[in-house]
Amino acid sequence: MIFRRYGTAYQSVDVNFDSLALNEIAFRRNREESIPADDLDTDYETLATHELVAEAEGDVQDETEAALLEQLEAKLDELHRALGEGEILVVENEQGHDWPKTKQKTSNVIVEGENRLHFQYGVAPPLRITIRRRRS
Repeated sequence: MIFRRYGTAYQSVDVNFDSLALNEIAFRRNREESIPADDLDTDYETLATHELVAEAEGDVQDETEAALLEQLEAKLDELHRALGEGEILVVENEQGHDWPKTKQKTSNVIVEGENRLHFQYGVAPPLRITIRRRRS
């Protein structure tokens, strides 16, 4: 399960990566589970921290950004599938402080004598995810 902090509690969330949204890298509360922030800090130990990044490039802007988000989601899914008994994923980035965003770089290339746009996308800062386990 994936959790993100909302106020004084960590709420369970679903991935909501969308290249057409204003905030492309987002999570949506599913309200399945909630852990008070103080309890998470005392009852769970941090096993590992992962900084997830992705890159994509192509000739169509939306397709390139969508490919980047698919890569990022695949990395997050891989972490989720590898969780052991009693382990959870926690999104450590804070909205408005260090929230990851897609970054675009556009360049002109000449293809068969015509000017074309070429798009490169990356994520900065990285999406920070910790793996935590309930203390014994």
